[in-house]
Amino acid sequence: MAAYRPEPDRDSRAWWERLARREFAVQRCEGCGTDRFPARAFCPACRSEAWRWRVVEPEGHVESWIVNHQPFVPGLAVPYVVVMVRLTAVPGCLVHGNWRGGREPRAWERARGSYRKVDEELTLMDWEPAG
Repeated sequence: MAAYRPEPDRDSRAWWERLARREFAVQRCEGCGTDRFPARAFCPACRSEAWRWRVVEPEGHVESWIVNHQPFVPGLAVPYVVVMVRLTAVPGCLVHGNWRGGREPRAWERARGSYRKVDEELTLMDWEPAG
């Protein structure tokens, strides 16, 4: 099986570009102020198309995780752990990524994002214990 590479689309391209510059951001609706992740064209709360990027710290709490046994991500040996992190700055947003904690995470463990440059075209957000 070939390794999976995220393919930026119309809604996510700018997010991937920001991530490559080591900037973590969510979208904020200019109509109602709702923050959202992942990036999309319309606000799920008010359906407005007006939004801007809001830079936030990549920090939060581990809400759930899985141990993956398929080679979906380039450069990762299986098995590896994928976590869902609820952002501290935006509690309504869950962000997924690879766990770099050296062990399985614990529920509600504090986590901090770290940037991993896979190659010239791809940077990923990994998560690790916030200490």
